[in-house]
Amino acid sequence: MMYNGLLATFPKEIRLFIAVFVIILSIGFFSGLLFVGQTESMTPSGLEENYLGNEEDESVAVMKFEKGPREMLTIVHTHILSMSFIFFLLGGLVWITKFPKNWKLFLTIEPFLSVLLTFGGIYLMWSGVFWMKYVVIFSGTLMTLTFTFAALLVFLQCVKGRN
Repeated sequence: MMYNGLLATFPKEIRLFIAVFVIILSIGFFSGLLFVGQTESMTPSGLEENYLGNEEDESVAVMKFEKGPREMLTIVHTHILSMSFIFFLLGGLVWITKFPKNWKLFLTIEPFLSVLLTFGGIYLMWSGVFWMKYVVIFSGTLMTLTFTFAALLVFLQCVKGRN
């Protein structure tokens, strides 16, 4: 079956529909990163503080308390499920772009590994495996870069079309 470059053959209206979807999906994805920035979870110490609390340090500007087991399971559960759907849908669109097969394979498989490492790593860090904070930051960064590249690839090929 010939699917490489299939996106460019879609009618203009369908490509517009897909382009708008990718824009809205990206707004949702990047607004989540703004939230991460607000919680100061982009550094190893900030990440640890966000989930394990800082209540023992009375000099902090913002007091944070350790997340409980229910809250941690809710965070991990909702993020793994929702991010899996996001990357499944975006990955399906990546496969119908015109791009080298090996790159498509990376762009569609890597995010699933990063989702598992990021949110599983957060849970393990919370459970006491403190070095996982470095894995979480690396996998979260890689997931963001992969999302950005894949979304741009799909969007640009929707806009370009058959030209």
